[in-house]
Order: sequence, then structure tokens, then C-alpha cells
Amino acid sequence: MTEREFATEVVQRLQAAGYRALFAGGCVRDELLGRTPADFDIATSATPDQLKPLFRKCNYFGASFGVVEVLGPRGDDGEWLKVQVATFRTDGTYTDGRRPDAVVFSSPEEDAARRDFTINGLFFDPVADRVIDYVGGRADLDARILRAIGDPAKRFEEDKLRLMRAARMAARFELAIDPATGAAIRAMASQIRVVSAERIAEELRKMFENEHRVRGVQLLIDFDLLKEILPEAKADGIVAAVASLPGAARFPLVLMAVCTGVPAASFRTIAARLKLSNEERDRILWLAKHRTWLDDAVELPRSRLYPILAHPGSRDLIALSPSAGADFCTAILERIDPEQLNPPPLLTGDDLLAMGLKPGPKFKIALDTIRAEQFDGLLSTADDARERAQGILGKH
Repeated sequence: MTEREFATEVVQRLQAAGYRALFAGGCVRDELLGRTPADFDIATSATPDQLKPLFRKCNYFGASFGVVEVLGPRGDDGEWLKVQVATFRTDGTYTDGRRPDAVVFSSPEEDAARRDFTINGLFFDPVADRVIDYVGGRADLDARILRAIGDPAKRFEEDKLRLMRAARMAARFELAIDPATGAAIRAMASQIRVVSAERIAEELRKMFENEHRVRGVQLLIDFDLLKEILPEAKADGIVAAVASLPGAARFPLVLMAVCTGVPAASFRTIAARLKLSNEERDRILWLAKHRTWLDDAVELPRSRLYPILAHPGSRDLIALSPSAGADFCTAILERIDPEQLNPPPLLTGDDLLAMGLKPGPKFKIALDTIRAEQFDGLLSTADDARERAQGILGKH
């Protein structure tokens, strides 16, 4: 069973019990665009309490907002099927600029009116095979327009992240932004700063890893959002830098391209402000530290170049620094086995202890020197390395 088939069964059961039930939001939009939805959401006149006798397995984590997760059997991919079922509602005030303080159960017309953009305010009845449109979303999809539902300023005031979502969705679905909606985004751009760092970072991830990232970045610039999110970034050259990246570029690499010309020391501040994961932060800081190294790659000794090329971020570094040096490094990566870029060391600290040498700061001097000379082809055997260690340590 597919997720869509399971979602249709849920709708059928709700309708058979006398409730109104419809596919809602993004899944309707995606199907009208000929895309396969990532998931299916259902809107219904049934309240969470009324769902209990109809579905044996449910999670009630969002019941206070009228949202219940209905669990089904395993799907065709072996994963457990699940759909979110939400009661038709209107939202109360948004004092935190993120989510309503309370909700009131209502009608489908009112439920559609409280959503963000017309293309996300559509319903579909899978039993009757009929689109239900109270907000003009289908016409906007046909016209390739992203338009806020009702008063754009009110929609953005409710949830400030919608300012960024507008840019991301317009880019993702290749839509023009309605002039009134665009004017509200620009006028309210500074208010994006009240949104939590985690939500901003997640929105950037979705935008930057999408195939339409170039337009997304351009829209962030055009609507004055980028300077609020990443004040360190300078608009000049950013779009070209992002356009030069490979299609499969991940978030840290795209962020580095967006921050073209930003001093390396600033990236620790950026990573902390966006509350990036440790993995993302470490990759970004490594790229920032080494991004100019490939300019001189042809002249670098192997002892300096090979450890860089052996790093998991080397391909990102090459993509970030298009140059003759980057081409030189690409050729090395295609020609040389990864083990040659990072061969086992000829000598370790344990080996030095086994030689009866006294541990101390001199160990690092010896090991670093021997490792560099191993890369540069000056040492090739463990015996040579031990002899070299004796010579180095004897001089200190």
C-alpha cells in the first residue's frame, strides 16, 4: 500500500462516519503540479476526540491544535504509513510570530483562509476526485504566481518565517511573486530576525540544497532578506558564486558560496548564530580556513597538499575555488588512490616509546617532520623513519 492509498482510506472512513474529510495543502499543490507529494495531510470536520473510535493507532501529540497522527500498516517501502489529520480551524493571535496561541475549530472555508499562500490553501476530495478551492489557488498555480492569502502583511505578521518561505517556494516551483505579496515581504524583511535561529537555518537548508537555489538566493537579495539573515554577506558576486556550484552541493558549501568574500574569522560567528550542527560548523570552518590554498596547489609540496585532498571536504573546496589549482587537484583525485593521499604513518608515538625514547613535546616535532617527509617521498620505510626520529630527537 502506498501513502496516498492509506490517506485515501482514512478520508473514506471519515466520510463514511459522517464527517467531511479532504486532502489539504501541499499534497494537493504537488499533485496539481504533477509532482509526487512527500506526505499527505488531511483536514476534517472531526475533532481529535471523534477520531479515537475510528482509528485504533493514533498519536495525539498535537491534539491541542486539532492535529492527530493516524498510523497505518507498513507501506510498499517497508516503512510504517502515517498521515496527519487536522480539524478544520481558525487561528487565534500569534504573540510569538510563529504559532497561534489557540485555535478554534471551524469550517473548511475558514481553514483555507488562515493558511499562508493560495497554492497551499487548496483541498482535494480523493473519493469524489474533485479539487475544492476557496482562495484562488488553482488559478494562481496555472498563472505561476505565489500570492499570500488575504492581506499579505497579516499573513507574515502571524508567522515571520513565511517571509523566507515565500522566496523558497517561489524559487522551488518557479513562480513569480505577486506584487502586493512582494511589497509586504520587503517592508517586513527586518522582522525575520524574531524567528528562531533553528527555523531560519532549516529554511536555508531547504533552499540551498534545492536545484533552484540560484533564484532562491536572488530573491533573498531582492527582498532585503539576505542582509537580515546573513549581514556578513555582500550581494556582489554571490549569485554567480552559487551558480558555479555542482547540482548536488550540500548546505555548507552553498553557505560558503553565499558568503563569498567574508573573512574566515567570521564563520564561527555565523555558525553559532544559526546554531548549525557540529558537523556543519566543522565543515564550514575547514572550508573557510583552506579556501585560498588551492590557488597555489601546483607549487605546494605533497606534505601540505595531500592531507587537504584526503579530507572529506576536498571536493567542496575544489567547487568553491574554481582555478587552475582546482583543476590540478581534481586530476590528482581522479588519478590517485585515496590510500595514497593518506597512507598509514611510518612511525607513531607508540613506536617512539618502544624505541625507549622519553615522551614530550619533541615527539610531535619528530612525528610531524617524519610524516611530511613521508608524503614528500623522502622516507619510505619504518627503518628510515626510526633512524630519522633518532636524528631529530637527538638534536633537541
